[in-house]
Amino acid sequence: MSEDKSACHFACPVEAALAVIGGKWKGIILYHLKDDNRRFNELKRLIPGITQRMLTKQLRELEADQIVHREIFQQIPPRVEYSLTPFGQTLTPILKTIQEWGIEYIEKITEIRNSS
Repeated sequence: MSEDKSACHFACPVEAALAVIGGKWKGIILYHLKDDNRRFNELKRLIPGITQRMLTKQLRELEADQIVHREIFQQIPPRVEYSLTPFGQTLTPILKTIQEWGIEYIEKITEIRNSS
């Protein structure tokens, strides 16, 4: 969705949702924002493997899609915090369901690999 703001022609609602939250990093970013506001470097520490450039790009796309809010505090040095917008907070139940499924998946795969 971030790539072409004028196009709203999706084959199905799942395609629309994945256009906003799909990809390697966005779900992880949203997971870390679901319960708390985070600063950029805090997100960087919480997400091993993401580059500063990619984190910036993903946050900007989520902000453009009105999922993430960026707040700049006028102080020295300036402080920036990211949080979910009210619309972004509607993703919280979905993220929790994905988290629960992920836990089950890890347990299942671990069980299969340990029995081999």
